[in-house]
Amino acid sequence: MDMNQYLDIFIDETKEHLQNLNEQILILEKEPENESTINEIFRAAHSLKGMAGTMGYKRMQRLTHDMENVFSEIRNGKMKCNDVLVDILFRGLDALESYLANIQSAADEGTEDNEDIIQALNEILNGSIKATAEIAATVETVEAPATPVINLDDSLAKFKELSMADFENHAIAQAYNENQNVFGITVFVQETCILKAARAFLVFKALEEEGVIIKSEPSVQDIEDEKFDYDFSLIYITKHNLEEVKKKVLSVSEIKDAIIDVIAKPEVVVEQVVVEEKEKEKQVEKTNTNKKEQKTNTSKPVVNRSVRVDIEKLDVLMNLVSELIIAKNGLVSINSNDKADVSASNFNEQIEYLERVTTSLHESVMKVRMVPIESVVNRFPRMIRDLSKKLDKPMELFMTGEETELDRTVIDEIGDPLMHLLRNSADHGLESSKERQAAGKNPQGSIYLDAYQDGNNVVIEVRDDGAGINIDKVRQKAIAKGQITEEQAETMTEKEFIDLLFLPSFSTADKISDVSGRGVGLDVVKTKIESLGGDIEARTVRGQGSTFIIRLPLTLAIIQALMVEVGEEKYAIPLGSIQTIEDIPLEEIKHVQGQEVINLRGVVLPIIRLEEILDVEPLENKNESLTVVVVSKGDRFAGLVVDNLIGQQEIVIKSIGKYMETSKLIGGATILGDGEVALILDANTLV
Repeated sequence: MDMNQYLDIFIDETKEHLQNLNEQILILEKEPENESTINEIFRAAHSLKGMAGTMGYKRMQRLTHDMENVFSEIRNGKMKCNDVLVDILFRGLDALESYLANIQSAADEGTEDNEDIIQALNEILNGSIKATAEIAATVETVEAPATPVINLDDSLAKFKELSMADFENHAIAQAYNENQNVFGITVFVQETCILKAARAFLVFKALEEEGVIIKSEPSVQDIEDEKFDYDFSLIYITKHNLEEVKKKVLSVSEIKDAIIDVIAKPEVVVEQVVVEEKEKEKQVEKTNTNKKEQKTNTSKPVVNRSVRVDIEKLDVLMNLVSELIIAKNGLVSINSNDKADVSASNFNEQIEYLERVTTSLHESVMKVRMVPIESVVNRFPRMIRDLSKKLDKPMELFMTGEETELDRTVIDEIGDPLMHLLRNSADHGLESSKERQAAGKNPQGSIYLDAYQDGNNVVIEVRDDGAGINIDKVRQKAIAKGQITEEQAETMTEKEFIDLLFLPSFSTADKISDVSGRGVGLDVVKTKIESLGGDIEARTVRGQGSTFIIRLPLTLAIIQALMVEVGEEKYAIPLGSIQTIEDIPLEEIKHVQGQEVINLRGVVLPIIRLEEILDVEPLENKNESLTVVVVSKGDRFAGLVVDNLIGQQEIVIKSIGKYMETSKLIGGATILGDGEVALILDANTLV
């Protein structure tokens, strides 16, 4: 029987059961006598065992069966829960998650039997006296996994074996004809790096500013999906020399090393202009064969592409679609009637009706796409529990607002940045128990994760009651690294010092651990948040703790925007970023340190002339006053000078994708009613 048709359902339900087990075992650790928790754990383990057996995953079934035996003994009152047992159970859950990851990527559970975990479970089950000490030692070993060793020779050998296609050889030869350099680059990421794919992305981005990458190994898609070890290779065409290229690669933090060599000019470049008929036929046959193979391999499930939807939401959606059909029929009827019989009011009524239906349809689809943030944050209590043991720091995570909803596309991307911020708080935000007691604090540290909706945005705060950010230390590090001068430091505010934490390669940690370093990776977190249309800021009170505030848009698909004209071009500014629109007389514009500013009701705002930044031909007829759109990013404001206001409009965001290299200023594009394309400005970047 072909079980692949049930694979997606198995994966979704297994994830739910594993998450449920993680949460319930955490409760059991604190409340060993809680009967409802014990029963819930047994039910989840029993269901998981049955599902794995039905799907034919024997290793997964065996491990779950042994875990179920332990839960059964606890339920029957023959065994008590203790720290050692909880550690073993969590190791078992990690092994089950590893099986699930293999099933997701290859539709197969893999070959790992996890005999050590099974043996430990059986020893506990048999009441072995020596089990406790031995198992505790085993847990310690597993807690600190061995650091992977990078073999430079193997990686370089792999790179040299890359086969080059004809068009790649042609591109290399053409580059040499144009007096450019062609380099083979192998980049090595630090073994302690948490977000490998994000680091690789920053390397690609840095290199593409000054040249062209014509090949990568693994492929770009595999690198994005983190399907690589700690190294990847590129073939790169640039006008810059080897040393400049290496410097650019190593400017990205958490890059361990880069080996660069010159690619020789190909002796022969095959330019096949005419392909023989037989070759064409072979190519067609090969393509058809590949298609068949792809169809055969489609059993591999697509990760995180499903959303569970309440049937009532689908009923509303269905009802609105039927309304849309009625509206369409009304317009068709008007069009088919004699034009003399159609009044303008009748036509306008139909248009208004259509507008109401499409707005409701948009809201309904938005609700269908919305997912509670709980699906991301519910794995963090277990992570904090493990870090507490690993770092030997008592700490607890308190979460609020887990029911706050976000668009599915945002939910999928926000997990890693939040994890990074929490690990930062645990490792370098909170002090040790002794330091906390000396400062008159509770020996147990507290980390808070709060989520709530604020207008068209969702705000997520990660805060701790630790020592706070040491501003003096940040100042010294920044001066030592040459990122600011002594003179600049004298005039900088506390907030400007805190913002330095988000610079690449900046860290205040004296010793970088494999958990985190305060500041290490915050540039990646910021890049990820801003790619989702959001922003992040940090606040701190010395001795009381730090807070990182993330603001994210509710959705990335359809937004309300203000349409403006700059010169003869149309642009959209997201309404969520706009505070006010002002008419400022020219004589009110002042200059402070070479920057144009205005005094708006007692607040000094810098103004940004969009025509200069966007390189737009200015209008000849200049008015006596400026139309200024005041936008904000967090608590910072700026005024954007535009030539004309068109009005508020609901726009559909279309990604420009990889068709062209775009500045960060452009957040995408939209198609207007007349078919014209307008670019969407990113107010965060402008500020």
